[in-house]
Amino acid sequence: MGLVVQKYGGSSVADAEGIKRVAKRIVDAKKNGNQVVVVVSAMGDTTDELIDLAGQVSPIPAGREFDMLLTAGERISMALLAMAIKNLGHEAQSFTGSQAGVITDSVHNKARIIDVTPGRIRTALDEGNIAIVAGFQGVSQDKKDITTLGRGGSDTTAVALAAALDAEVCEIYTDVDGVFTADPRVVKKARKIDWISFEDMLELAASGSKVLLHRCVEYARRYNIPIHVRSSFSGLRGTWVSNEPQGDQKVEHAIISGVAHDVSEAKITVVGVPDKPGEAAAIFRTIANAEINIDMVVQNVSAASTGLTDISFTLPKAEGRKAIDALERNRGTIGFESLRYDDQIAKISLVGAGMKTNPGVTAGFFEALSDAGVNIELISTSEIRISVVTRADDVIEAVRAVHTAFGLDSDSDEAVVYGGTGR
Repeated sequence: MGLVVQKYGGSSVADAEGIKRVAKRIVDAKKNGNQVVVVVSAMGDTTDELIDLAGQVSPIPAGREFDMLLTAGERISMALLAMAIKNLGHEAQSFTGSQAGVITDSVHNKARIIDVTPGRIRTALDEGNIAIVAGFQGVSQDKKDITTLGRGGSDTTAVALAAALDAEVCEIYTDVDGVFTADPRVVKKARKIDWISFEDMLELAASGSKVLLHRCVEYARRYNIPIHVRSSFSGLRGTWVSNEPQGDQKVEHAIISGVAHDVSEAKITVVGVPDKPGEAAAIFRTIANAEINIDMVVQNVSAASTGLTDISFTLPKAEGRKAIDALERNRGTIGFESLRYDDQIAKISLVGAGMKTNPGVTAGFFEALSDAGVNIELISTSEIRISVVTRADDVIEAVRAVHTAFGLDSDSDEAVVYGGTGR
């Protein structure tokens, strides 16, 4: 008997019919001889609605109470799903993140998992039950407060439980048939990928691909948990994410795995920074102390006449105001002249391990953008990724141009997004 962890996103359990459809799929997995643990997200747009409601009550909700509010959505889903499974003649028990043993640090709204102690889950499985766990949430190790894991938290919950329970696979069910070479909402001819390595998937996730989140893939790679990304709306085989192809898969590693884009970032330019040792360190220490993650960084050539330079970096839009405030508070210490903020940017990334051994990929990427009339503002590279920042208005045209230029367009039917969100 194998142990399978399944995760269902909000679009999969958006309404009563969706919950009943998911319940049948879970019961089928149980009938096939598996022990089954299920992680669920909140129904449909419930989390967004709760966030909006909190904003109407308080412009800056307290972190602890905000987490307490947001976890309600997943608790509703898990209870309803357990009821639907029992209606099909199988026993199911629902558990909050705390009850499931998901232990986190104390950072509200974006907590990180410290440990998973799934004693109650194992007991439920040993008794022949299906375990249903509320995703996106845990309990802080020190204060025992309810915490949430931030964007993609249910995916991370699922992989963490799979690792703690030594599961054979973590199945991530969403509203697309797998991982595609580009966002199928933007590129209708995007191709489904049968298998992708953890490394390539990490780069795609970090570059804006929304079907899997970076933290989830990082956790899976660390504990070598194969992920199978599938649609809960069809019975098609999805995409395997692992170190090596699964089973009888014969996959030749493509030069390019895909094109990702991200419109959730902003750019800050620190103008007139003294070009001397320690200035960049002071800027980014200020950002780090504000608990803000940055992405791309570029420093201009110093002006010989003034000895000053400009430093630009990208960060999540949601953290823009906090970053500006932190830098302004330290202006006297750092010594810069002014700040410029731009949230009308987009990042486009080309990802593929084959790029390392294939000359001309970089040139082809920039030629495709040039032919599409897209101007480049920032450039960042790794061994298997090239990323650029452009104007937000150019992103759709840019993604389509690059996708076509590298022969990624599918010759078959258009990709289907069953629930409309691609997640």
